[in-house]
Amino acid sequence: MKQAIHYDVTRFTEYDIHLFLEGNHVKLYEKFGSHFMKRGNKKGAYFSVWAPNAKSVSVCGDFNNYDKDLHPLKLREDNSGIWECFIENIEKGLTYKYHIASNFHEIVHEKSDPFSFYSEKPSNSASRVWDISDYKWKDKKWMKNRFQNNAHDAPINIYEVHLGSWRRKEDENNGYLSYKEMADELVPYLLEMNYTHVEFMPFTEYPYYGSWGYQVVGYFAATARFGEPQDLMYLIDALHQSGIGVIMDWVPSHFAVDMHGLINFDGTALYEHANPKQGFHPEWGSIIFNYGRNEVRAFLISSAMFWLEKYHLDGIRVDAVASMLHLDYAREEGEWIPNENGGNENLEAAHFLRQLNHAAYGAHPDILMIAEESTAWPMVTRSTDVGGLGFGFKWNMGWMHDSLKYFSFDPIHRQHHHKQLTFSMWYAYDENFMLPLSHDEVVHIKGSLINKMPGTDEEKFSNLRALFSYMIAHPGKKLLFMGGEFAQYGEWNYKQSLDWHLLEQPLHKKLQLMVSDINGLYRQHKALHQYDEKREGFEWINDGDYQHNCISFLRKSDNSEETILVVCNLSNQELSHYRVGVPALGMWKEIFNSQSQYYGGCNIGNTGPLRAEALSVDTQEFSLSMTLPPLGVLLFKKLK
Repeated sequence: MKQAIHYDVTRFTEYDIHLFLEGNHVKLYEKFGSHFMKRGNKKGAYFSVWAPNAKSVSVCGDFNNYDKDLHPLKLREDNSGIWECFIENIEKGLTYKYHIASNFHEIVHEKSDPFSFYSEKPSNSASRVWDISDYKWKDKKWMKNRFQNNAHDAPINIYEVHLGSWRRKEDENNGYLSYKEMADELVPYLLEMNYTHVEFMPFTEYPYYGSWGYQVVGYFAATARFGEPQDLMYLIDALHQSGIGVIMDWVPSHFAVDMHGLINFDGTALYEHANPKQGFHPEWGSIIFNYGRNEVRAFLISSAMFWLEKYHLDGIRVDAVASMLHLDYAREEGEWIPNENGGNENLEAAHFLRQLNHAAYGAHPDILMIAEESTAWPMVTRSTDVGGLGFGFKWNMGWMHDSLKYFSFDPIHRQHHHKQLTFSMWYAYDENFMLPLSHDEVVHIKGSLINKMPGTDEEKFSNLRALFSYMIAHPGKKLLFMGGEFAQYGEWNYKQSLDWHLLEQPLHKKLQLMVSDINGLYRQHKALHQYDEKREGFEWINDGDYQHNCISFLRKSDNSEETILVVCNLSNQELSHYRVGVPALGMWKEIFNSQSQYYGGCNIGNTGPLRAEALSVDTQEFSLSMTLPPLGVLLFKKLK
């Protein structure tokens, strides 16, 4: 069938071009790429691409046997650098690439479409002409009410998942679960485990599986490894219908070096910096975006907005923010270029992040924007109006490092490291924090969570139960990487399924039960989540009993009758008649014990309600006498 080409069809208005060139267009996915259209009564597809330094651009694909001479694009005459054309009789699913000849050094590239919605399954790399508008969403109720589930005073407890290795098919060469198969298996598991949200490691298209999705080439394409774009929508829809929020790990910090991607796109450093001191990432061997270029910022912000709008995402976790904000990140002296003030702050990246969050929250005020930021950059989660970066939450990497370090010590030595357990409360309200035990902590010879714990096998499990319980009780939202909830022994391996067979062993199964139960308590009790970011939600009872490796504190809500008392004994000794101060007389009931026999523990604790006495302890007017199990965390609630 003849495929006539036309140059009198465009999706761009003058205002679109204006916004694009000044870096303020946030929906470029509606304009660039391939889109089914009509020209008169002729059906076909419109193609457009940004390549300002190209000598010529053509689209080659299944429809022309990849002949670069049959369908050239035309450069617009408005100095936008945009090439476009309309081709008749283009069908859904056909593959294509852009053949780009540069004005410089006779360089010729065949590039995937930066704005394609779908691509070939890697290791193939062509884009596909695709329409994502025909999916019928069934999550109206969730979308209408999600502001309640994403609110800062709501329980937010995230299960981090890698799509390709959470679970695999045993009867099909250990193959991946598809997006739809994930919906069938992951949704009931999250409900069983009482998680509120799931965070997926990047599912934007990426060529190298070993990058885990962090070396991206397609910022608008769901990876074809697990199915079609509509299949991913089905997964997200199923999660929403079950009351589970969905967060995507997104990578605007760097992109893949693969030549069919963004690198050297039109023969020049278009999306990146030309100088390797600015444009090459020495730690990850990837390419750094040029945040000072207006069109690049518009490209990235449009990507984030695309996933929020078209895929109904509830949040975006921005990867490697620290690397974006610091010009000297992973560089030695002389390997980086200072900013205009002579400092190491990447002022252009900070401007981009403010612009990103302003746009995202402006259009979707009920979402979560989360920063993985590991330095002391100020006001990451403060409003852009007062000079902050505008994120909703920041990963608390200090809490994570200190907690894992403390729990790695044999209890006999913990008294010398007590401040690593308590120091986090000195800065707990500097930002809106999220407590992460993520995939980064169980790879690269760091060991699994259970193998970071000291002692015998039973002591390791006791310590891990205590860590998870302490995490739930500590101010801040929560995130746990898959496998931690049942004590995956081996480090995470992206090439294979989690070791689900471990659940046949009692200690693993009982740990999983405890995680489910403590997650449920976190959701049920406002005191454990309502004031995560406010000082009135926390009060130390005793943070200084280093001799016994004990701490105790209160978690509070707007209802004083719901106050939770948390007591942690992180020594390996049972403590009898241990006295803890409380703010009120009455009966206090133990509502959780990480050393319960149901969770595989020693079953030492307090079986009946405890009566507070008018005996002043820990600056409190009243106190309780209790039994503390070794390596145990207890939660108490005052009876009415």
